Amino acid sequence: MLTFLTKFHVFHVLIISCCLLNHVNPEDNLDIPTIAKYFNTKGRYEEVNPYLIEDILAVNRSILQPPSAQCQEIHLTAIIRHGTRYPTSKNVKEMQQLHNIVLHNATGEESWLREIQSQWTMWYTEDMDGRLVQKGVNDHRHLAVRLSKLFPSLVSEEKLRGGFIKFITSSKHRCVNSTLSFKAGLTELWAITDKEFDHAVNDALMRFFDQCTRFLQEVSNNPSALSEVDKFRAGPEMRRVTEKIADRLSVQYNLITQDMTDAAFDLCAYEFAIKAVNSPWCQLFDEEDAKVIEYASDLKEFWKRGYGYDINSKSSCILFHDVFNRLNKAASESKSGQQVTEAVTVQVGHADSLLPLLTLLGFFKDSDALTSTNYATQAQRSFRTSHMLPYAANLLLVLYDCGGGDLRLQALLNEKPVTFPGLTEQQASMPLYQDVKERYKELLQGCDFETECQLFKSPA
Repeated sequence: MLTFLTKFHVFHVLIISCCLLNHVNPEDNLDIPTIAKYFNTKGRYEEVNPYLIEDILAVNRSILQPPSAQCQEIHLTAIIRHGTRYPTSKNVKEMQQLHNIVLHNATGEESWLREIQSQWTMWYTEDMDGRLVQKGVNDHRHLAVRLSKLFPSLVSEEKLRGGFIKFITSSKHRCVNSTLSFKAGLTELWAITDKEFDHAVNDALMRFFDQCTRFLQEVSNNPSALSEVDKFRAGPEMRRVTEKIADRLSVQYNLITQDMTDAAFDLCAYEFAIKAVNSPWCQLFDEEDAKVIEYASDLKEFWKRGYGYDINSKSSCILFHDVFNRLNKAASESKSGQQVTEAVTVQVGHADSLLPLLTLLGFFKDSDALTSTNYATQAQRSFRTSHMLPYAANLLLVLYDCGGGDLRLQALLNEKPVTFPGLTEQQASMPLYQDVKERYKELLQGCDFETECQLFKSPA
């Protein structure tokens, strides 16, 4: 009998081999749900970069725009979220509950409702519990190929074979499998069959939030930390959405709770992300409903992982220092004329790994905090997880040597340049590495994970 692990590896090999045969994008000419751009962290990467729908391997090197032709990229750190996954067991339970309500209580003649009741099968099971799906394999496989086209001198066969590309992952299945898929994208691209490439599992780096005691006690395990989220979910905007859904299903209002509303939205999102299907569940929502649900989700991310509490971002100090230590090492080697020993670092984690780091770096900060009462005034907010954190979201930090000790750093989020907050316009697009270090000087000198994450003793 095959062990679970062996079965798993056989499954993974099959999944990789079946989809490495060509570069056809299965999402071509999709019927895309009108609400797809509001799916938060359950959104497809293609919604953030729609040009990929036409050509999943498309890149535009002109976006890099180094200040002179002399500039050569010498190091790339890529912090990447895992690819598209199945729902968690908690999600699945809620979906099953909603499906039962619709089967046994909903009435109406709408074609989408008849389709749910007579044709749609509840195929999600609790044992799926957040594992990577086929689309998630493709997300990372294709990203690997695109990065090799964007940075051909770094993400190259020579660098991979020479051991200059390092892979680090969270221990979660979906992250390990995303890492395997990323590596498979490269080995298939260069037809490497004679060698395998290791990866390191490092939860201290990629799941730092699990190991930060102060964050766990004050935010993650503290129900009152999300009071703004609770207030919004119980407020008038969300209530209007749940009542509209109950009306569309012709069921009693008390049957459609906020959890059931989330389950319906999730069903629409998962069916699209996993199967590329514009599901009948999507018909339960119009665009205004989707904006409200997106805000509720952003509100939760803001208070639990973003700017809501200082410890949210400070919990990522260990990852922040790890990134800058790599950059410093590459800068030092390049300045002294040596070969950069770690050309590329690929670090695969979670939305919960990326968001605290983006927050620590000051990206996507609005002038006002997100609260339960300012939904109407936050329509143009920059803190939007639908844009920031789709499946396979990535923060790329690229170090360039422009000659004469002129080192520059470029940041890209989801393959698009972003400007470091707090730097002047002239510096912003590809600033001097020294200016970036100056911008984050306080964090570089402090921001100690152990110190930030210990619980403060109350005075005697």
